Amino acid sequence: MDPQVVRYSERPELWDDIAGLSDEVWPEYNLHGEFINHYWGQLYDVFPEWQFVLYDPGEQLVLAEGNTIPVAWDGTDAGLGPGIDATIEGGFELRAAGGRPTAASALAAKVPPRHQRRRLSGVVLTAMAGLARDAGLDHLIAPVRPSLKERYPTIPIERYARWTRPDGEAFDPWVRVHTRMGARIGPAVPRSLRIAGSAGEWESWTGMQFPETGDYVFPAGLATVHIDRDADTGEYWEPNIWVIHQTGG
Repeated sequence: MDPQVVRYSERPELWDDIAGLSDEVWPEYNLHGEFINHYWGQLYDVFPEWQFVLYDPGEQLVLAEGNTIPVAWDGTDAGLGPGIDATIEGGFELRAAGGRPTAASALAAKVPPRHQRRRLSGVVLTAMAGLARDAGLDHLIAPVRPSLKERYPTIPIERYARWTRPDGEAFDPWVRVHTRMGARIGPAVPRSLRIAGSAGEWESWTGMQFPETGDYVFPAGLATVHIDRDADTGEYWEPNIWVIHQTGG
């Protein structure tokens, strides 16, 4: 039986079973984006019809979660903006102003490790496109977190985004899921999600020590983190790649 797409606005109690899902799918440091975290907790109250799960009614089991937000996009690559921090802020500002969205943006597709063999990532994307189409929107845009970039943290995202396999397909597996569904690759975004903390916090998040000021490669990081020992700060900008789906809304 195919999983059902259930929106938070329909059955919010299903989210009780996945309270720790973000901890399962994201590395520790990725849970501390102050800017995006300011808005994330409000998604379910302000945009309940845009948050959903894949639900197996036979097993009565939540398999995955998808988070999306309606946004204003002018249809140009330049208009996509600088990444996920700006996108989520723009979506909330649009709603507060009573503006009309012109596209939907994916924010996260979360499949826990125990369900990843079910090949659900494409199902989540299809559901996101369906939400956009149901709202009469022609495009689903996505600031994608490329899944293999952590193995190449010193390679600029602009170069990584252009990498291809010998068969011509996108090098990155998560980007490839999108393109196989007909999406096109848009601009690379080097400064999409900002995560800042003290040097001690970064040592706790990464399990590393940072003895001196400098740029460090760290586990699961898509780029380097800059540690300033004198100021006791660490700053990291996570890069993304824009991907654009036409939904035919």
